[in-house]
Amino acid sequence: MTEAEQGSNGLTYRDAGVDIDAGTELVRRIAPAAARTRRPEILGGVGGFAALARLPERYKRPVLVTGTDGVGTKLRLAIDHDCHDGVGQDLVAMCVNDCLVVGAEPLLFLDYYATARLDVDVAARVIDGIARGCELAGCALAGGETAEMPGFYGSGEYDLAGFSVGVVEEGQIIDGTRIEIGDALVALASSGPHSNGFSLIRRILELRGNSLADEPALRDALLEPTRIYVAAVRAVLDAGHEVRGMVHVTGGGLPENLPRMLTKEELACAVELDSWRVPQLFVDLAEAGGVDDLELLRVLNCGVGFVLCVPDAIADDVVTTLKAAGEQAWRLGKIVSSTSGAADGNRLIAAAGGARLEGSWRR
Repeated sequence: MTEAEQGSNGLTYRDAGVDIDAGTELVRRIAPAAARTRRPEILGGVGGFAALARLPERYKRPVLVTGTDGVGTKLRLAIDHDCHDGVGQDLVAMCVNDCLVVGAEPLLFLDYYATARLDVDVAARVIDGIARGCELAGCALAGGETAEMPGFYGSGEYDLAGFSVGVVEEGQIIDGTRIEIGDALVALASSGPHSNGFSLIRRILELRGNSLADEPALRDALLEPTRIYVAAVRAVLDAGHEVRGMVHVTGGGLPENLPRMLTKEELACAVELDSWRVPQLFVDLAEAGGVDDLELLRVLNCGVGFVLCVPDAIADDVVTTLKAAGEQAWRLGKIVSSTSGAADGNRLIAAAGGARLEGSWRR
């Protein structure tokens, strides 16, 4: 055999488990989805080594805001049940909602998709969901990375990470420093568990012993994509309402996340547990797993996906604005002294030093 013949029949990258042609095909397939998210600040298109963008011209002292996150073990359910269309929105939501907390406008988004062997059809479904999430958030899908890693992931498995860049006017950063006793907490409803607590959820499903394949309604409820709150919250800000603090209710639930917007140790968040009915999905999970009241609030969002802190006098107007923007919104509670004693009624008191439950969310 000649050297030329050896070269033409030698070991290839595809033999090692990496298909360059599949990667090229994926870029071609997702180009229209990325194009739908394009903003005027974007320079160039998808496929380059780096993404370029100008800052929006209307900002006088722009501050860049960055966030990164993943989808977590919710992906296990999506992979096991061939439900790949919503996890891309989950990925975007987990990043842009975090950046929104300081008042930032989402500008750019990039994704990282890693798998053992690239399935173009599955990857295209995932990335189309990412593009859909970017459209909802008003940011551009500026690029990403697809990595084939044979021997690192199991067959059919993949993982996701996302990276968002936002921008906010320096003088309009929302940092919690103006929060004071008596301010109102306004809640926005979640669309389900979002992308947190799925290790507990999956354990509860194991204890139940029933397959989600036999319960499509439960499967769909658990895999409902994370809600993106950008448009509604921007409507509040654009209307000129004063927002003093915001919270994206992610891992840690209300007890752990609410205190993150407080900058003063003497303040606490008092959540009125009677102000909303915890969705039945969460109630059923708690009962099936024997999860106690506070633990459920610490692990799952229990129907509250985002919280705004505003002056009490404008809280009703803020609720009206949020509802007009298509959200379910309500007065959730208020800011109190961290040393306040127990009160009548059902309340969760969340402060930097910990949380306590006065009553129960159960009906």
